[in-house]
Amino acid sequence: MDLWQAIILGIVQGITEFLPISSSAHLILMPALTGWSDQGVGFDLSVHVGTLLAVIIYFRKDVAGLLIDGLKSIPAGQSVG
Repeated sequence: MDLWQAIILGIVQGITEFLPISSSAHLILMPALTGWSDQGVGFDLSVHVGTLLAVIIYFRKDVAGLLIDGLKSIPAGQSVG
């Protein structure tokens, strides 16, 4: 896979991740339709992790607030169960 294929597949992943369609299917269909070789599971995993990190960074204040409030809601000194 060359750099342009990786860029195009990354853009496809970024666009389709938030649509009600399968972004994973697009990562499979693009090489099949264009005649490119399969990029492999490692690349697919990398672009999914990249999308997750981008969302976490973008919503970092909200995520931090949720984590802090969640930890505060656990009663101190009480065992669970």
